[in-house]
Amino acid sequence: MINALDRENAVKLISEAVESGARLFKACEEIGISKRTFNRWKETDSEYIDKRTFCERPEPANKLTPEEKQEILEVVHSEKYSELPPSQIVPRLADEGRYIASESSFYRVLREANEMIHRGLSKPPVKRPISTHVATGPNQVWMWDITYLNGPIKGLHYYLYLITDLFSRKIVGWEVWEKESATHASELIKRATMLEKVATNKNILVLHSDNGSPMKGATMLETLYRLGIVPSNSRPRVSNDNPYAESIFKTLKYRPNFQPKGFGTLT
Repeated sequence: MINALDRENAVKLISEAVESGARLFKACEEIGISKRTFNRWKETDSEYIDKRTFCERPEPANKLTPEEKQEILEVVHSEKYSELPPSQIVPRLADEGRYIASESSFYRVLREANEMIHRGLSKPPVKRPISTHVATGPNQVWMWDITYLNGPIKGLHYYLYLITDLFSRKIVGWEVWEKESATHASELIKRATMLEKVATNKNILVLHSDNGSPMKGATMLETLYRLGIVPSNSRPRVSNDNPYAESIFKTLKYRPNFQPKGFGTLT
């Protein structure tokens, strides 16, 4: 809030500028206020006090009464609605021909009562930290993903499994299969670790991927644990957590010799 003395000085300076021939909106721009603010300040009393901070505001006519708020809490506490959010409680009450308050009012009352918690049978959302890895040398962090490759006919696809090294961007392993499978992914990981001699590496290898089913399959995870590889996953629906794998797929598919009409065979 601007204090009363600054308001008074601003009104005097703008009034003097206007009397000297300046345009009102230009003088207001120099002070950093609008014409509407200037007129409001000018029409106030001689003390230039901002009455918005202590004026008595009338209560809305549709404000919920304490009895109505208590009724809302009794409804959400009842056995019938105890596991439902307001977005489902209000429509069900409407089906019964009963209206207490709007959905937003239900949420507001719950928030005021400090009862704004997860309601329902579904699992509450989990906030996951951003997966951040740093590689100071090869075979410390690998990234992998699967992408579609068009097949000979529409609707038929091949699947490219690709693993790259974060430090050098080297492609350490790749295969093309006719379907997505955690078994195929585990086979590729085993071959890549043998070719790169990861077993002799003193550093712990981190394998980062998104949350696809082959990446989190039981066969894949068991293979990683047996090889001593630490699995790492992106946040749900956040492709930016695995940018290098996504980037190399775009580089591949924008090559001049890529087959946009599809590959004839798996070979």
